[in-house]
Amino acid sequence: MKVGIMGGTFDPIHYGHLLAAERARESCGLDEIWFIPSFQPPLKENDPNADVNARLEMVYRAIDFQPHFRAMDIELERGGTSYSIDTVQALQELYPGRAFSYIIGSDRVNDLPQWHRIQELAEIVSFIGVERPGESIDVSLLPSYIVDRLTVVGMPLVDISSTEIRQRQADKRSIRFMVPEKVYSFIRRNSLYEKPE
Repeated sequence: MKVGIMGGTFDPIHYGHLLAAERARESCGLDEIWFIPSFQPPLKENDPNADVNARLEMVYRAIDFQPHFRAMDIELERGGTSYSIDTVQALQELYPGRAFSYIIGSDRVNDLPQWHRIQELAEIVSFIGVERPGESIDVSLLPSYIVDRLTVVGMPLVDISSTEIRQRQADKRSIRFMVPEKVYSFIRRNSLYEKPE
């Protein structure tokens, strides 16, 4: 079974994440995409705004219509800094016989050489770089051990970010149609990302 891993804070998950996952699944012949919210990503300075339970619940709500998508809480259960190598090694023990690929946005592909124990990771997974219009991936900047394990897939421009969603919610502006309806309802009902009065 070929499994794509979508990691990130998902703070909140939005349509850009879902579209990237579906394009990677379709283009690379993946059987499933596993969404794995991170407890604390190593290359982000700020802590997530929503707590772990809220972020995981939003992922569940966003993907419940899609039979090829699954939510996994492995990094949230482990706690601490979420290193991809630790996650993949744990997944290989729990789910033998799967071939894993990390799905990452074109803006993050150039960060791959900075990932913790990246050469080890590149030996056991492949990488799928999702390239948006106007954001081409320059493989000349990457070492060959990454380039040899990298597949680039294209996707349409979807100019949505979790940062923008949080800011719009804080400013009391609409986030409808930026996130799935069940995520929108969850954010509103729980007053996530709102500024304190």
